[in-house]
Parts: sequence; structure tokens; C-alpha cells
Amino acid sequence: MASQDIVIRTRGLTKELPLGSTLVHALRGVDLDIYAGEIVSIVGPSGSGKSTLLGLLGGLDTPTGGTIEIDGVDITRMSEDELTEIRNEKIGFIFQFFNLIPTLTALENVALPVQFSRRPQFNPDRRARELLAALGMRDRLRHRPAELSGGQQQRVAIARALANNPPLLLADEPTGNLDTESGVMVMDTLQAIREQAGTTVVIVTHDPQLARRADRIIRLVDGMVVNGAVPA
Repeated sequence: MASQDIVIRTRGLTKELPLGSTLVHALRGVDLDIYAGEIVSIVGPSGSGKSTLLGLLGGLDTPTGGTIEIDGVDITRMSEDELTEIRNEKIGFIFQFFNLIPTLTALENVALPVQFSRRPQFNPDRRARELLAALGMRDRLRHRPAELSGGQQQRVAIARALANNPPLLLADEPTGNLDTESGVMVMDTLQAIREQAGTTVVIVTHDPQLARRADRIIRLVDGMVVNGAVPA
């Protein structure tokens, strides 16, 4: 369950994107608080700024204006090296298209973040084996992505996101390329991770069934939050 500790806080968050000779206002002054241990869904029509917001929260892009605090630290003031460390140590990313390295096995894909950690907590091979086994992939360790189903690839991607035991998981349409059964499995997995480790999970989704399983829904329209920015 969520605590009163704020993991993510944004204030006045804006993002403008060039489109020809004009500027598109992707985000318009977004204020939100996300608490430790919450599962939050971000929903809204296409083009509403959902994925833009998620990318900013994860330090993958820089805002035009406003602030983003992760555990009380404003990441908009960080250098690229500092952001890289935050992304590797504190944030796990799960993507719609899995983003697995096709030439590496499942085991190698999951071990990679630990190998690149500046302060590794785990043995890379052992950590990857433990996570894949916990996600029902013990018999797929040596398989490459092309040899796995969509649901299996997403489980590998979730294991990779958890490799450094991050307190925050960001998921961009994690069930978008999966059948219904696999999508349910992914959400079950994310809820189990929250229950077992207290991980905060933020999910961008178009799937209303997935969104309803979150603790809270934040709705974006035209780059603005229309409800759910803070718990009721």
C-alpha cells in the first residue's frame, strides 16, 4: 500500500516540441504527487502527453519548464552523468516494444543493468537467474528474444527493469502488444512486485481494464491533468 512519502513530485511541468515552424505544447503546467508504494495509471486520448510525461519522469527527456523531484531531488538540474546514475539505480523502465537486445539471451538481457551499475548490489548472473525464475522463465534462460512469445519477452523486460532493485518502475503501454491473457499476467506481476517490495509503479496505458486495477488514475487531456493528480 502507498505511504505518505512522495516519490515523484512535479510542479509547473511543461514540454514544448517543434513541429515545422510551430511549437506543440505537449504538457501544460502539470502538477502531480505520486506516493511510495502506489500503482498509478496515466490515461488519456492519443496525443494528450502521456508518454511525454513518462519520459520526463524517467529523466529520458528534459522539460521546457517546471520541476521534477525524485525522492526530493530535482532531476531537472542534474548533469547527464547524474541522470544516467539515477536511471540505472532508482528507475526501472518497461516498454511496449520490450526493447530487448536481440543478440543476447534472456539471461544476458536481464544481467546487463547490473553489469553497468556503478555500485552493483548483486552478482549479475545470479540476480538474472533469480528474477527470471520468479517470473516463470527458468526454462527460457538461454533463449533469445526471437525465440520467445510476446508475453515471455515482456516478462524478460520486467525482470531486466527489476535487475538493480529500483524503488520506481515506469511502464509505457506494457500490455499494448500482448493478448488479453498475457496482459493480465503482466498486471498481476506488477501488483505482486508492489506487494513484495513496496515498489512504486507508474503505468501509461490505453487499456481501461488495466487502468482500473491501479490504485489511482491520472487523466491527461491536451497536456493538462484533468483529475487524479493527488489522492482523493
